[in-house]
Amino acid sequence: MKVAELVGRTLAELGVGASFGVVGSGNFEATNGLRAGGVRFVAARHEGGAASMADAYARMSGQVSVLSLHQGCGLTNALTGITEAAKSRTPMIVLAGDTAASSVLSNFRVDQDALAAAVGAVPERVHGARTAVADTVRAYRTAVQQRRTVLLNLPLDVQAQEAPEAVTVPEIPGPAPIRPCAEAVAKLADLLVEARRPVFIAGRGARGSATPLKELAEVSGALPATSAVAHGLFHDDPFSIGISGGFSSPRAADHIRDADLVIGWGCALNMWTTRHGTLLGPDARLVQVDVDQAALGAHRPIDLGVVGDVASTAVDVRAELERRGHHRSREAPETTRWNDVPYNDLSGGGRIDPRTLSRRLDEILPAERVVSIDSGNFMGYPSAYLSVPDENGFCFTQAFQSIGLGLGTAIGAALARPDRLPVLGVGDGGFHMALSELETAVRLRIPLVVIVYDDAAYGAEIHHFGAADMTTVRFPDTDIAAIGCGFGCAGVTVRSVEDLAAVEDWLDGSQDAPLVVDAKIADDGGSWWLAEAFRH
Repeated sequence: MKVAELVGRTLAELGVGASFGVVGSGNFEATNGLRAGGVRFVAARHEGGAASMADAYARMSGQVSVLSLHQGCGLTNALTGITEAAKSRTPMIVLAGDTAASSVLSNFRVDQDALAAAVGAVPERVHGARTAVADTVRAYRTAVQQRRTVLLNLPLDVQAQEAPEAVTVPEIPGPAPIRPCAEAVAKLADLLVEARRPVFIAGRGARGSATPLKELAEVSGALPATSAVAHGLFHDDPFSIGISGGFSSPRAADHIRDADLVIGWGCALNMWTTRHGTLLGPDARLVQVDVDQAALGAHRPIDLGVVGDVASTAVDVRAELERRGHHRSREAPETTRWNDVPYNDLSGGGRIDPRTLSRRLDEILPAERVVSIDSGNFMGYPSAYLSVPDENGFCFTQAFQSIGLGLGTAIGAALARPDRLPVLGVGDGGFHMALSELETAVRLRIPLVVIVYDDAAYGAEIHHFGAADMTTVRFPDTDIAAIGCGFGCAGVTVRSVEDLAAVEDWLDGSQDAPLVVDAKIADDGGSWWLAEAFRH
């Protein structure tokens, strides 16, 4: 056995989930090693799409994913998706070929370690046959225990070395719970006892911790909310006020502004989640709970920082409040759903209001869905109007704010959650940017609903720069439904709410190919959340 195959088999034995990539000569044998070990490999049409697939799969499945790449250009093609994963602390292994140390004139030669470090990933490498298993285990341990994206470089000369036949692969546990210290628990309990209108904002670090947070909220009288990335965490909670930040409904924003204590649970309380701080009342006390001490107070001053994981901290604080006999009652808030907010319908002239589109799709599409969101002016509509069953029904790859990641994200999320209907919200710009991965979705027979919010422009720039010359950011109208059909998808053009009957027909059919919905949307004058962001 060669080292290349050994590395793939070792990752398989360690328990990675699916792998994604584009196979070239530099990663051919390692990819086959993964496959021989029983790991599913999904061949993408572009490394950038593969990176987003691997990222989304890890987020939605809870397993470490693998992104397999050729050296040099294979890695650079995937770099934007890797950056998104690294910024989001996605546990993912980027298994990349690398040029041999002696191949100083190779066309593929770049400093791959430096590329990884530059975007926030952790560079590791396989050094030789004797250390190959240990090197691979080290990379996996970093990914799973530190929740990091790791680049595991596999030089070609090392790949070709003969590997030892019998090597024991240890079992690597996930990250250990980090319990808060007793003093911090007592201080947080003090603040909750004093508060009259507490609000919880659960972020990425709270995913999977809905139950202890709900139980603490019930005892303390808090209203739970989430950051966008944790949308769905409190879906079935009648006290939930939805998303905090740019996507907040007016009523939800009022509840957050009225709070006298705001606790960020695994949440950065950054400018997006707090609308540049305008969602926070001037006298509100702020608390952050996070496993990373450096995250505490990084975006704004806080009154208390607690080092601890969300679940353990919530359990300990609840126990402390119960020990003190504290229980604050609360009333369920009036509806905070955007779907219930009245609006002036802008539909007409062959264009559909994006709110009307999104509200009707929320009614049509099955409740058991996994919604993925690309970036752009449109993104508030599917995020705010399409409900999801839990936090694993919403995949929000926005840490790098790049358009074009949505289609790969939706495919990865669909493969992680085959029990749910995959839905993608994407702008026409992001759709065209990632078009090649439609073939991947068709080949895999994924019943993906692609909702293209089509304004034939880069909408954010249109609304940001106002009366300026927009020649560079406006485009001729494209028949996106026909493009979808060309790839083997079903396609429908939507100009009015009546046109959405075709979506219902598709849902009633075999769903053996994706559906591309080309929604010609009316000019919204700049979506509400983006207008808020641009004011600061």
